[in-house]
Amino acid sequence: MSPSSSDKIALFIDGANLYATAKTLGFDIDYKRLLNEFKSRGTLLRAFYYTAIIEDQEYSSIRPLIDWLDYNGYTVVTKATKATKEFIDASGRRKVKGNMDIELAVDAMELAGHIDQMVLFSGDGDFRSLVEAVQRRGVRVTVISTIASQPPMIADELRRQADVFTDLVELQSKLGRDPSERPAPRDRETRGHMPKFLREPKGNDPHD
Repeated sequence: MSPSSSDKIALFIDGANLYATAKTLGFDIDYKRLLNEFKSRGTLLRAFYYTAIIEDQEYSSIRPLIDWLDYNGYTVVTKATKATKEFIDASGRRKVKGNMDIELAVDAMELAGHIDQMVLFSGDGDFRSLVEAVQRRGVRVTVISTIASQPPMIADELRRQADVFTDLVELQSKLGRDPSERPAPRDRETRGHMPKFLREPKGNDPHD
C-alpha cells in the first residue's frame, strides 16, 4: 500500500531519542517545520511528543520547548522522573530512566483504528513489537532515526520491522532549524518568561 495525500497520519515522537539523534547529526529540529512537513503528506490527526522531566528541578531546560509545543499543535505527554535515574548506556550516551515506552504504545494502539500511517521518531528497539502490532491492524509504519552515526541510533530489528525507514539526515533540509534564525525564536520564546525589569530598554534603571 503506497501513501496517499488523503491518508490519516499520526506522529509519535520519542523526544529524548529524537533530540539525541539530531544532535549526533549536528543540527536542531525546527518543530514548526516538522509539523508542516507532515501536514503536507496527508491529514495529520495527532502529533504526540513524549518526554521525561526530572523531578524537583527548579528550572528544566526543556520546559520552554514543551510549552511551545503544547501551544503549537502538539500533544505533549510528560512523566516526572528522579535525577538519580540518570545513567550512561552501552553506547556511552547519557539517558534518564524515565522512558515513555508504555505511554507511547498505549496511545498508538488506541489510535491505530483511526489512522492509515504511523510515523515513529525513535530508534529504540523496544518499539519493534508495537510496530508489528500496529501493522497487524492495517497501519503503515514509517520509522525515522539514523544509521549515519557510529554506532547507528536505530536498532536493527526496529528498522527491519518498519514498512519504511527514513534516515533523519535525509530530512535535515526539511526539518532542520536554520542556524541564522536561532537567536530570534529564542528571544521570542523567552521574552514572556523574563522579569519585567530585564525587558526595559538599556539605560533605564528599573528602581528609579
